[in-house]
Amino acid sequence: MRRRLPPLRALQAFEAAARHLSFARAADELGVTPAAISQQIKHLEDGLGVALFHRGARLTLTRQAAVAAEAFSDSFDRLAAAVARLAPEGPGRPLVVSAPPAFAGRWLVPRLGRFQARHPGIDLHLSATLRLVDLDREGVDVAIRYGSGRYSGLVVERLRLEEVVAVAVPRLAAPLTSVAQLCTSTLLVNESMGWDVNFPTWTAWLAEMEVVPDAPLRLRPFGDASLVIEAALAGLGVALVWRTLVSDELASGRLVALFPGRPLASAYHMVCLPDRSEVPAIRAFRDWIREEIAPI
Repeated sequence: MRRRLPPLRALQAFEAAARHLSFARAADELGVTPAAISQQIKHLEDGLGVALFHRGARLTLTRQAAVAAEAFSDSFDRLAAAVARLAPEGPGRPLVVSAPPAFAGRWLVPRLGRFQARHPGIDLHLSATLRLVDLDREGVDVAIRYGSGRYSGLVVERLRLEEVVAVAVPRLAAPLTSVAQLCTSTLLVNESMGWDVNFPTWTAWLAEMEVVPDAPLRLRPFGDASLVIEAALAGLGVALVWRTLVSDELASGRLVALFPGRPLASAYHMVCLPDRSEVPAIRAFRDWIREEIAPI
């Protein structure tokens, strides 16, 4: 069946602009001018008959575009991985790594400079998605997965058992000396946590701490884990988060763990195909990430 698609250049312009929320940064990434990005998106909007951006003082996505943007990014990641699979094995072949978005952005990316310094000859391509990618079909060399560790047909190595912890900036943390005091605090909520059945709601977490609120909790919702953490860093309230994602902030003192963490049943795992587990680039990444994640 023939696929009827808009020009690839226009789709690339939209995906980059949607990811950056900036025509200028999208232009820098694609090596064109902001005017060219604007023109490509205008052609795409005219062809589709819908507006993709609100062009005010701050560029924002329309409702329809916001729904589609993540799928576009995921599709381009998969396409890049598939192209990488066409390259022959050898020093010039990229190492394609897939990881959950929050883990990739908050933990992995800040450390990748150390990996590149140690292995300057390895061109690492990072794809961020919650989807369980098909490593063989999609050309992914290594995937970081968060879950039970039961991934059939793959070599699985547990990296770190996760735990949930309540955190806040020092200014908010200082007066909170008991769990009960959280009932009158602003509590930051990750609205997208439904996929992790082991992650407790605030009500469930307080119940585990033997605290029953005598009034409705003051909850402030955010769309994903990274936004919740940024809100906590901005001093907007207390966040219930995965410890791994705030390990740097806890180490620096920008955030404070209010009470001991509670272990979860899920962990971060590294997986790869059995017949590729000893490929030098994969082995180098495996050894490096073990060292990085061990101390936290």
